[in-house]
Amino acid sequence: MNPSDPTPPLPDATPNPDDMLKAPPAAPAAAPAAESPALARHEQLALELARDFLAEKRRERRNRNFFRFLWLALGAFLVWSLWAPNHPAATTGTPHTALVEVRGEIAAGSEASAELIVSSLKNAFEDRGARAVVIRINSPGGSPVQAGIVYDEIKRLRALHDKPVFAVVEDVCASAAYYIASATDAIYVDKASMVGSIGVLIDDFGYTGLMEKLGVERRLITAGEHKAMLDPFSPLKPADRALAQGWIDGVHQQFIAAVRAGRGDRLKEDKDTFSGLVWNGDRAVELGLADGLANLDHVAREVVGAEEVIDYTPHDNVAERLAKRFGAALGEGAVKTLRSAPHVR
Repeated sequence: MNPSDPTPPLPDATPNPDDMLKAPPAAPAAAPAAESPALARHEQLALELARDFLAEKRRERRNRNFFRFLWLALGAFLVWSLWAPNHPAATTGTPHTALVEVRGEIAAGSEASAELIVSSLKNAFEDRGARAVVIRINSPGGSPVQAGIVYDEIKRLRALHDKPVFAVVEDVCASAAYYIASATDAIYVDKASMVGSIGVLIDDFGYTGLMEKLGVERRLITAGEHKAMLDPFSPLKPADRALAQGWIDGVHQQFIAAVRAGRGDRLKEDKDTFSGLVWNGDRAVELGLADGLANLDHVAREVVGAEEVIDYTPHDNVAERLAKRFGAALGEGAVKTLRSAPHVR
């Protein structure tokens, strides 16, 4: 090689065996492929659906637990209401006027039955804080037996506890209701109250004419001459009518005796006093059937002298009211149709 030659020598083209044994240099790692936008949207949607599903399940569980608790609480309340006392607790502290209500028909099993009224009266009379007992009446009457029981019990409790008892009339105090009122020390009415009806009746129906028109035959077999008396599907026999008249005449005389004993010299008797007539409050005072015009608050404040009024009347709890409404819807009409017991009037 000529040193003065400017051309550089060519590289040796013969491959080196050692270089041939070496691995080729690694290619640079490929960049990850870009994620598809559609796939990302599907994943986001799936995630949102999963979250909504879990949230819905949690809501369902909360609602289910809430309604379970609600039904449990309702059941506990109904059980409690069945056993809850419906009589007010005795109050032996502050002086007060004790109130006992007589509302509606006076009959066994009703809210104005002798059992409930007498129980309330006992609680009222026995309470040392009660300065007097007021019986507030709004009733058209009912059973003479129930009224007689209450009448006798008022007289007994009045003497036992030496505590006055008054009657306060609202809309009506008639028949058996007046029977009860006549046992009190004084009767107070409103000028428009309806008072009286001192009489007795048996109300019934006869269907023999209708049965004859319809071609219905009555097949009645009895043992005893009067066993079927007052049967509405059989003709009324004169002997049966006379017997029934004797019953109510006897009850009427009991009623009259009770009124006379209760009202005494205040009663101004005439031919109409015990005829079954009804008078308004003003006229009742004039006839001595009542003592004055006053309401409950006036009697408590001015007559008794204890303005605070505490009610001793038992009131139905929730469960009892529901049961009575359900029972009334099923059988009240049938019971009233079949009832034919004597009523004071």
